[in-house]
Amino acid sequence: MVNHLVDINLTAYALAAIAARLPDLRLLAQDPPEFVYLRERLRAVADGGREWAQPLAAYLEQPADEDKPLLGLARSLDLSSFEVLSVALAASVEAETMLGRALAQLQAPLGGSRPTLALLAQTYGAAAGADDLDAIQALADGAAVRSGLLALHGDGPLPERTVEVPAHLGLALAGRDGRYPGATIGVEDVPPVPLPPSILAEAQRRAMGLRAGPDQALVLRSGSQAEARWVAHAVAEGLAARPCFVEIGSGATGPLTGFAPWLLLRDLIPVFCLSLAPGERWPLPALPHYHGPVLVICGPDGSIEAAGGGALSWTLPVPSRTERLALWEQAIGPGPLARDLAAYHRHASGRIAHLGRLAGFEAARWGRTAPAQADLAAVAWTGEGGGLDALAQALPDPIPDEALVLPDPLRHDLDLLLRRCRARDALVEGLGPSAQARYHPGVRALLVGPSGTGKTLAAGWLASRLGLPLYRVDLASVTSKYIGETEKNLAQLLARAEQSEVVLLFDEADSLFGKRTDVKEANDRFANAQTNYLLQRIEAYDGITLLTSNSRARFDPAFARRLDMIIEFPAPGPEERRALWLSHLGEGHALTPLQINQLAIAADVTGGHIRNAVLTASVLAFTEDRPISYADIVTGLAGEYRKLARPLPGELA
Repeated sequence: MVNHLVDINLTAYALAAIAARLPDLRLLAQDPPEFVYLRERLRAVADGGREWAQPLAAYLEQPADEDKPLLGLARSLDLSSFEVLSVALAASVEAETMLGRALAQLQAPLGGSRPTLALLAQTYGAAAGADDLDAIQALADGAAVRSGLLALHGDGPLPERTVEVPAHLGLALAGRDGRYPGATIGVEDVPPVPLPPSILAEAQRRAMGLRAGPDQALVLRSGSQAEARWVAHAVAEGLAARPCFVEIGSGATGPLTGFAPWLLLRDLIPVFCLSLAPGERWPLPALPHYHGPVLVICGPDGSIEAAGGGALSWTLPVPSRTERLALWEQAIGPGPLARDLAAYHRHASGRIAHLGRLAGFEAARWGRTAPAQADLAAVAWTGEGGGLDALAQALPDPIPDEALVLPDPLRHDLDLLLRRCRARDALVEGLGPSAQARYHPGVRALLVGPSGTGKTLAAGWLASRLGLPLYRVDLASVTSKYIGETEKNLAQLLARAEQSEVVLLFDEADSLFGKRTDVKEANDRFANAQTNYLLQRIEAYDGITLLTSNSRARFDPAFARRLDMIIEFPAPGPEERRALWLSHLGEGHALTPLQINQLAIAADVTGGHIRNAVLTASVLAFTEDRPISYADIVTGLAGEYRKLARPLPGELA
């Protein structure tokens, strides 16, 4: 009679085939328990005889649910029945202790508790009519081993080598996800990012395109890893699958052994996450036996090469103002603040979710029930995953209107630049097609003037009025003597700045964007190529860029066309100098109006020198616990004139 205590499944048939090779099928009292275990499996499927192949064929017509994943995978990988039984046996060894002990006894003294190629060939290969050598070769070179579903172990003769189902595939065959090294399933560990309807609809359309043919690849380009992962999740949902994120370091990856069977068993879509430098090419890794869609997440630079040609690319857009308003209301609640943020800031979905989450924490820290403007301003310096601080210096100090002492024409120009920055998102709405063609919402302005005339201060004022963080680019961190490294560093900087929406300040910008030269040697060619790249990348940059220089003549002529405004900062005249002295001295001084007028007329210096002179005078007054005197100011000015290698004016001496 059939033993109904034994589960009838592929493992039972695999064990029955081994038991059929035992010399005696009778259950004897002296039999070891391992042999009793094998014979029970044979009796369960063969009803007391040695024939197991015919019952197996009937079973495969209506298999148990637990075997359907393996049988479905066998069809995808085109596995032979020999390989299917070998996989079933090798996977069961990891879960059934008695099976491992039985195999150890059968394979003694050479084999262990995992099946050898010789045992599998003699058992299942013989049943298929193949001799041992052909069967061993067929299994060692078959699709199960090539795909990584079966792994060979040992360095001895081929017949003595053992086979194993890797742990993650064993769990997948049992209906569990398991873990693959360097891979993460789903977005449960990713900060939530609500996506606007336009991106969700486009994700569904992209999924339909991927479903149209095998081996399709789609590149998702974004500065926000969190947002890109949620978009990948939406695309995978459109394909009735789940995303499997694979972290790729340094633009390369090793062989993905056993990856394709895992994807097929768990209905996963591979998503490769990487960062590429400008001009860098990354070939998609081969996934033998996997013919489904592949997604790639990366920044704006570099290219992805697929086996069948170039991969499709989708640069995730900044949502419209209406969609940004809905996202801000979801992140911080409805109100005027959400409306202002949506109208004046071009934040992407991932950045809105990130800032809203951090602003909520900041508001709670101060006992507020909802985030305020101060909370958003405090957390705006925090980038998703950081990275800006390594290439740029944060200038967090706000600059009030009173600190900016400028002549009226210059203040008018700065006010026009401020309005241009605020209107950049909707600037071409209602204009003609020529104005809308190739329009980028980025703003690029060059602030030109002698040292100390307030260019950096004006940049801080502009960022303060816009409510955006200000970062001064660290040229020492960006530039490199190695060919291509400067472009790579600048690309990373701009991508991170674009995602965080910050104001970038390039001090002494002519060192980066200087004139191209005649090619006289190899270094000139590379320098010109670097300048060309920088000019093109700045033109395509989606944020606000401020550049300062002492002279506009040092810039490449092609750069002037790419600038939205060039603002001249002249040396201050007597009236501006008087206002600067008053603005710096404040109330803690003992100077008379006549003395201040004399300083404004006689001391022909810029605001930076006035600031230094006042600070020196403050030191002298502080040490003697008294207000700043005229003599203190003259002492400070004398030091500034020595820096300039000029004599102190006689009227002051």
